[in-house]
Amino acid sequence: MMSSISNERPPTDKVITDIADYVLHYEIKNELAWKTAHYCLLDTLGCGLEALTYPACTKLLGPIVPGTIVPNGAKVPGTSFQLDPVQAAFNIGTIIRWLDFNDTWLAAEWGHPSDNLGGILATADWLSRTAVAAGKPPLTMKAVLDAMIRAHEIQGVMALENSFNKVGLDHVLLVKLASTAVVGRLIGLTRDELINAISLAFVDGHSLRTYRHSPNTGSRKSWAAGDATSRAVRLALIAKTGEMGYPSVLTAKTWGFYDVLFKGNAFTFQRDYGAYVMENILFKISFPAEFHSQTAVEAAMTLHKQLQSLGKTTNDIKKISIRTHEAAIRIIDKKGPLHNPADRDHCIQYMIAIPLIFGRLTAGDYEDHIAADPRIDILRDKMVTAEDPQFTIDYHDPEKRSIANALTLELNDGTVLPEVIVEYPIGHKRRREEGIPVLIEKYKTNLARKFSVKQQQTVLHESLDYKRLTALPVNEFVDMMV
Repeated sequence: MMSSISNERPPTDKVITDIADYVLHYEIKNELAWKTAHYCLLDTLGCGLEALTYPACTKLLGPIVPGTIVPNGAKVPGTSFQLDPVQAAFNIGTIIRWLDFNDTWLAAEWGHPSDNLGGILATADWLSRTAVAAGKPPLTMKAVLDAMIRAHEIQGVMALENSFNKVGLDHVLLVKLASTAVVGRLIGLTRDELINAISLAFVDGHSLRTYRHSPNTGSRKSWAAGDATSRAVRLALIAKTGEMGYPSVLTAKTWGFYDVLFKGNAFTFQRDYGAYVMENILFKISFPAEFHSQTAVEAAMTLHKQLQSLGKTTNDIKKISIRTHEAAIRIIDKKGPLHNPADRDHCIQYMIAIPLIFGRLTAGDYEDHIAADPRIDILRDKMVTAEDPQFTIDYHDPEKRSIANALTLELNDGTVLPEVIVEYPIGHKRRREEGIPVLIEKYKTNLARKFSVKQQQTVLHESLDYKRLTALPVNEFVDMMV
């Protein structure tokens, strides 16, 4: 006996309306969130400027049709490109993420919430230039910081309890979701239009994590976020036309997101949306390395100095024991050949070997000419990795959010150096006082990669002071960066 399926339009999934209402109505009051967003903006753009020194990145940039310049379009910092907001978002998002050096959020799902700045800045700049051309006031940079805080929160709160990587989906799904929501607010979507846009983000095709894992790790992981934030701008603009949404995109039986892509499970939430994620974001300050290895790299730097003080080199090492957390083992514990820079910056053994040998870890250390040094693979073969259950517990503890690693070196002569444990990287909230001056120096270094001394001074004068920056029109801020 056949039964008909009801075609009655269902109510909108609560997950979608909660995001829309947060984006439209939540008031950001916490000063820590605003100040952290300021530092996040500087650091994120600095990461993009450094990426512009890598031809593998710059070959992907520019308009789709070479030579195209969009009147009143968004400009791409560090370049001469002026593009439509969709392509500008791809460009900005790609340079931000290219070197794996921007901020990080670690939970059930991992990710880099500042990836959303691609869509945010492109849209805000385009809107501001269009407004000025029409004799209207532009947006200020405070609107950009506001959108960043909200995008961080959506991506990060969704990630706290919901693991997309465990079902094979890449975390840039959350970039697309968060960017769609905050860009929708920037372009003035009504509540109904914003709900439609968010539903379109969920119904969209989603990236597999294939390009982040053995044996297929590759450079798409460096432009996937640019692709996601760009797609978000497109979806928000589609919703602006009045295009319909899909109210039960998550919960629809058989055809909804939960049944098709999430093994029938509904999303769960640890907390309401606020400003928690920006307040607790993890900055990558010292090393361009996948974040689960940051403390391991710091420990390796300490051990490098100890070896030097003993008159020893890595040739004197017999065994390296790595005590770490479960997420690091799942993502970056690799044996065997490493085929490209993207493969190497997701290998904890490689990221420990470089500082042990050279006393440094830079973006250039993932390139082929460095990787050809035979000492690296010799050291990797001497490494043994094991999970410490307490490290894993502390990693998930919302009051700690540690990313602990511990290294022990055993030398050929039988000497065992004291274990070096680093629980919190310098970019962690618990090390903010220590970290922010280093972050500012990183920003200054990155400005110097692209701009003259005079231009650097102008940018620093306008951007380091929070009050001056937040009052600055978006288009004028971006103009300083091109």
